[in-house]
Amino acid sequence: MSIRQPCPPGACVCNREQLLETPGADLRILQLTRQQEKILLDRLESLKSLQDLEHMQQRMYEQLGIRVHIAPGHTEVKSMRGIQIVIDELPGMCRKTRQSIPTAIRRGLEKRPEIAYRLLDAHDLFRDT
Repeated sequence: MSIRQPCPPGACVCNREQLLETPGADLRILQLTRQQEKILLDRLESLKSLQDLEHMQQRMYEQLGIRVHIAPGHTEVKSMRGIQIVIDELPGMCRKTRQSIPTAIRRGLEKRPEIAYRLLDAHDLFRDT
């Protein structure tokens, strides 16, 4: 199994070394090499449907332990920025990865706005319209 190379010293707060030293720790996130991360981000940017997005969320959790929550924000949703994308804390996850996954998902939603509409509809925001 190949694992992600460490970030340059001081560049990240992923606690990779502590994770590696913890007996019985979930090391799945370290399987996300930089090349695998690029493939994941490309895939998130080319979402095809809400079901596809939900499938990707499930696969990220199953394979890497990444739990991503996507929902309309607490205020009015006027753009893709109004959709809240939260990643649970996960030791070993690079800071840049934590930022790039939501960005890739937003790009995917911008390319296919109907996915965002289905997401909003799934949360009953169009109930009274």
